[in-house]
Amino acid sequence: MVTKIRYGNTNTFFIKGTDAGLLVDTDFAGTLPAFYKAIKAAGISMDDITYLLCSHYHPDHCGLASELMDKGVKLIVMEPQLGSVHYSDPIFAKMPHLEYVPIDESKTVVLQTANSRCFLSKMGINGEIISTPSHSEDSICVMLDEGTCLAGDLEPYEYLAAYADNAALNLDWDRVLSYSPKRICYAHANEKVMCP
Repeated sequence: MVTKIRYGNTNTFFIKGTDAGLLVDTDFAGTLPAFYKAIKAAGISMDDITYLLCSHYHPDHCGLASELMDKGVKLIVMEPQLGSVHYSDPIFAKMPHLEYVPIDESKTVVLQTANSRCFLSKMGINGEIISTPSHSEDSICVMLDEGTCLAGDLEPYEYLAAYADNAALNLDWDRVLSYSPKRICYAHANEKVMCP
């Protein structure tokens, strides 16, 4: 089951597996009180959130990562994301009032995309995590077997024709569409229901 949670400018999603729960993305640093209110309204407790996965490490997607890790949530870092975990550190450093704490990589779970299906299955989630680097080299999508794609900041499908010359974007969409998704859930755009 996928639950959309919005408490700032970024759509985040909670996937409830049979054995563990996965939060995909957070919002900006400084939004923890709003996050607590949003998950309570959605009927989700902190104990339900076992893992956090950031679709990429821009500030509006990873801002609460360290704070959630301090609460016992395990951060999954996909292997293609290893060089980008601290991308937002200098951005947040210019906003000291947010009290952002950089991610401690020694406390993360590093996962290869090739092993993602097995990892998710241990959580009771059927699907896999794929690399979609057209937005940023660390961007990923979560592809669930039930037909949901959590696409992060992947350029929306309905605008694809405007990017005919963008080979990387078209390649990403070829990969996503190979899973025959029924709906695409974006971080900053409305959900797209795909025609059969």
